[in-house]
Amino acid sequence: MKLSQISPTKFFQRSIKKSDHKEGVLITHPQEETTQTKVELISFNTESYFQEYVIDLEKLDTSIKKKHCNWINVTGLRDVRKIEKIGQEFELNHLLMQDVLHTRQRPKYELNDGTIFIVVKMFVLDSNKEIHAEQVSFIFKDELVATFQETEGDVFGFIRNNIKDGGKRIRSMGCDYLVYELLDAIVDNYFTVLEELGDRIEAIEEELLINPTSDTLHKLNKIKQDSMLLRRSLWPLRDVVSRFEREEITLVKNSTRPYIRDIYDHSIQAIEAIESYRDVLSGMVDIYLSSISNRMNAIMKVLTIISTIFIPLTFLVGVYGMNFRNMPELYWHYGYHGVWVVIISTAVFMVAYFKRKKWF
Repeated sequence: MKLSQISPTKFFQRSIKKSDHKEGVLITHPQEETTQTKVELISFNTESYFQEYVIDLEKLDTSIKKKHCNWINVTGLRDVRKIEKIGQEFELNHLLMQDVLHTRQRPKYELNDGTIFIVVKMFVLDSNKEIHAEQVSFIFKDELVATFQETEGDVFGFIRNNIKDGGKRIRSMGCDYLVYELLDAIVDNYFTVLEELGDRIEAIEEELLINPTSDTLHKLNKIKQDSMLLRRSLWPLRDVVSRFEREEITLVKNSTRPYIRDIYDHSIQAIEAIESYRDVLSGMVDIYLSSISNRMNAIMKVLTIISTIFIPLTFLVGVYGMNFRNMPELYWHYGYHGVWVVIISTAVFMVAYFKRKKWF
């Protein structure tokens, strides 16, 4: 699965200004991390199923079947001419197609000329449990559902299999139900990512209490970035799903609306989870700073005790290191041994006193 890992600080910023391109001309930003464009067509109803990879887009219109739900899944947005051709074939608004190519947008819902346009963020875990994200755009019009992904790999595999295997509900409910299934798959996968994020937070908590290091702070900052990206995707997603369910339009049948409300409930649960993680992470930063401060205090305590013990000992050896001629102790036969007795006795007394005071 090849999905782009994007910094939260750049994930939602607009990549192209309006002044950067001519009106009516689709362009993509050179920094967009997309792959070569592939077009997959799946047409189905209760009685038939058809699937193919479309190579010649001039024949795409003839491949669309009447009285079928036609799902066009476009993977990779590098070939702008193919994206533009799809928009022309189905008379899609130019601004919608331009938004498809701008992959750093905030999740949103739009209704234009009887066409529903939805932008969401899809999150997945790779083989190394790293969180990757990409933008997925939906265009829903009559018997057509078009989805646009930045790279190969998604969470729609079981939906494709369900359609192919003749799933009764999805084959009979229509295109609006297909859009629900696709959105539901994306939202449900948020919980997989949130579960992984929760496991990381638990591991960091144990590390903070046992042995926090600078590497711990690095991990903590990485988790905060991932949680911030999830949060910035989930909050607008709630509004997207709400508008999709409440919009008074014949494209969405009343029989499908209860299913869409289920997505809304799931999005609320995910938001509550990410908000709780956010509070925990804020507390973990304080715990890290406290742990480092406590460790520094413990080190300074040990050094202070050692210094305190050696202060009188240093005084003694300093006095008897002056070598004045009139110092009578310099000529004592047992003077050297006496000094050692005083030094050791002083050190033992101070250590015993510190232990009695429970200073260490």
